[in-house]
Amino acid sequence: MDVDHYSVLGLPSGEEGAKLTEKEISKAYKLKALELHPDKRPDDPSAHDNFQKLKTSYEVLKDEKARKLFDDLLKLKREHRLRQSQQGSKRRKMMSDLEERERAAFAPDLQEKAREEEEKIARKLREEIARIRELHLNRGAGMESASKRERGARKESADAAGIGLDKAKVLKVSWEKIGGDYSAERLRELFLKFGEVEDVVIKSSKNRGSALVVMGSKDAAVAATGCVSGSLFNPLLVVPLQPAVGADFQQPVEPDQTINLVGARYQAHEDAILAKLQKAAKAQK
Repeated sequence: MDVDHYSVLGLPSGEEGAKLTEKEISKAYKLKALELHPDKRPDDPSAHDNFQKLKTSYEVLKDEKARKLFDDLLKLKREHRLRQSQQGSKRRKMMSDLEERERAAFAPDLQEKAREEEEKIARKLREEIARIRELHLNRGAGMESASKRERGARKESADAAGIGLDKAKVLKVSWEKIGGDYSAERLRELFLKFGEVEDVVIKSSKNRGSALVVMGSKDAAVAATGCVSGSLFNPLLVVPLQPAVGADFQQPVEPDQTINLVGARYQAHEDAILAKLQKAAKAQK
């Protein structure tokens, strides 16, 4: 192995690196990840590869078994360099013929043994790295599969409950969070003036609030649609979830507001809330 995983994370290697704690390694990885993330280096063609190398080095040092093998490999390399440094020119000149013959007879065996040991540890380290990568790939595939199953289950649940809710009684309500916000209790209080309110479900973002209000009857939904306006400083936009064909009233709203409310940006949210309302209605039966 030519890669020093400690150096990749910007950490000291050798004996000092072997003493580092998991917390110190994790901290170094986070700092290095911020520096090498591809989003921070859009003009660097090697940014993605460098970031992947960083992640691999972190996974090796985070895994106890892989780190132990890597530390053993570094130790063998240090010992090999030390032996080479000790065999300087002056020492070789001072050796006697006997020492030369002994060195020639035994040194190759020692060097071969050290080389085999180094290759053995390097091979085990490669196997551990492959195992870690496979583990993460399988984990990611499992999470993706579970997410798909969950989405499918939610869709089936919504489809199964679709029979129990009369969409003609459901109103879509939206408001801008400029003059304050509306709670479910406040919306229920406003709509109770026109009839029974079965349920109120709110979904809010930072700048906009929205809700689905289920009235007790179609007539109450029609009456509330034409009259409810909310606060003067924060008016409500109220439209039927499923406008009746040939309705007698026209909601006085600006075209762009209506488009924003019933457009694609709220469709997923409305489907999810409808599914919850349908499930609640089915449970009450």
